[in-house]
Amino acid sequence: METLFLLVEIEIGRLDEVLRRIRSVVGVAEVQAVTGPFDLIVKVQAAHINEALDTVVHRIRTIPGIKSTETLVTVGGT
Repeated sequence: METLFLLVEIEIGRLDEVLRRIRSVVGVAEVQAVTGPFDLIVKVQAAHINEALDTVVHRIRTIPGIKSTETLVTVGGT
């Protein structure tokens, strides 16, 4: 199982809508609202890294209201 974390900046006034849509994406394991330069941290899991990245690029980043993202790919087990 591959895991990545996505830091998401959202347009003002669209947090609830974006949060709801991200939670419905297959492969999203967890979503947390945070303070700081980003608004959400999203945990994405998939069998292969390419599948996880595809989820980010084609299913999450296309959600209206997302201003920017930064992807952090995990590199070791816990």
